Amino acid sequence: MWSVVRFWSTHRHELVTLLAQHLLLVAASTLVAVAIGVPIGIFAARRPRLAAPLIAMANVVQTIPSLAMFGFLLPVPLAGGVGARAALVVLILYGLLPIVRTTIAGLRGIDRAIREAGVAMGMTMRELLRQVELPLAMPSIVAGVRVAAVAGVGSATIAAAIGAGGLGEYIYRGLSMVDTTVILAGAIPAALLALVVDGSLLWLERQLSARRRAPVRRAAFAGAAALAGILLASSAVAAWRSGADVVVGSKNFTEQFVLGELLAQAIEREGLSVDRRLNLGGTLICDRALLMGDVDVYVEYTGTALTAIFHRPIEKDSSRVYDEVRELYARTGRTLLPPLGFNNTFAILVRGTDARSLGLRTIGDAARESPRWRAGFGYEFVGRPDGYPGLAEAYGLRFPAPPRVMDLTLSYRALASGQVDLIAGDTTAGLIKGLDLLQLEDDRHYFPPYDAAAVARAEALLRYPQLRRALERLSGRISAADMRAMNYAADVEHRDIGGIAAGFLARVPSGAPENVSAVPRRR
Repeated sequence: MWSVVRFWSTHRHELVTLLAQHLLLVAASTLVAVAIGVPIGIFAARRPRLAAPLIAMANVVQTIPSLAMFGFLLPVPLAGGVGARAALVVLILYGLLPIVRTTIAGLRGIDRAIREAGVAMGMTMRELLRQVELPLAMPSIVAGVRVAAVAGVGSATIAAAIGAGGLGEYIYRGLSMVDTTVILAGAIPAALLALVVDGSLLWLERQLSARRRAPVRRAAFAGAAALAGILLASSAVAAWRSGADVVVGSKNFTEQFVLGELLAQAIEREGLSVDRRLNLGGTLICDRALLMGDVDVYVEYTGTALTAIFHRPIEKDSSRVYDEVRELYARTGRTLLPPLGFNNTFAILVRGTDARSLGLRTIGDAARESPRWRAGFGYEFVGRPDGYPGLAEAYGLRFPAPPRVMDLTLSYRALASGQVDLIAGDTTAGLIKGLDLLQLEDDRHYFPPYDAAAVARAEALLRYPQLRRALERLSGRISAADMRAMNYAADVEHRDIGGIAAGFLARVPSGAPENVSAVPRRR
């Protein structure tokens, strides 16, 4: 527990920002859900047949897993994309059903005699609703708001997967690095926030339910509204990041976190402000975010871009791959910068003890053991054209069961603990050394080159010349040994990624290297 406290202390400014972002997402989405859900509930209570399709739609939305909903919205114009916009839409949709249902229940639970008395006093339908029905139904409505808000706190953690910020950033980062401290650093505040929200709205619900004088109920409601307004305003101030000049993205594994932080700090040294949207997800999410302008730059690998993004045939020559990918990016208004200096190809890994006892050196050697082995691969690898299907065909891999699909970083520990016997990792992963794993030689040269290079929106490079200068400063500077050492420091030594990046940049000479325009040599 003390390690979590120390983490909070050293990351207190980041923690406050992420907490504010989380609170802002939940508060804004809940308020909009109330503004939409209460009128729908009123309409449904009075016209149940006409409102049935709306209720059915809300029920269907509730059955869709939240992560899938975020994925559905990524390509949708206006409402989708990467960032808080798509997250707000999803959270609003999830908050509607409990609010609509409790509004209906509260209105239908009012004694008919009360309505008749109001009509007898000459009230119009609007006056009856505003002065009688809604006040009586308010405890039930607040109960629905309470359910929606607490559920929103939990769902908002998943929104970090699409760059919406919030406490989920710590949770995803910790899962990718298999670091319990970082996971708890996000999970504990999220749980406490859910308890605070639940307790506050429960208190308000009880105040409204209590048979007290109207002024007291109004005072309770006004006090709660004022407190919510103050929290919302302070969260908006703390979470305000729209003034950033450049948005840096990354995929969802350790090396990408390190590279994203390297880019961000290098850009900040040129005097530009940076919004970090690290841990966006897989390749296609980052590519779409760049294409739609939600991020300005991230690090991609040439072989991944060639096969997974542009769906071109596998090519073995590094220079040809780089040239072709650079041309394909240019057609879509994006610029592929010179490579960073290392080739992070896929590494087919086995336990070091198995390699030594069975005399394994190449992937071909492992193929003879595959009928009695279990394989485990990352989500992308099992479906990519340069991934498992082609690898199995090239080497004749015949596992007795389909490969287990899991998070890439978790697969290293699954291999080390004996849960699987062969995985596809990264050549530069620090966990290879840390867990005594062995990389098998690709003796049939199946995998294409995967030279790491920053890819940026051409518009951003034109707007900020210092952005290109910062990115070219890193080109050719990061060797495979450098990357492996930084990954080891993050994954095994659990050092802070910001400190790792700052330490590396302190050793990088100012200015771009002389051969910055050079493309990778033929391999």
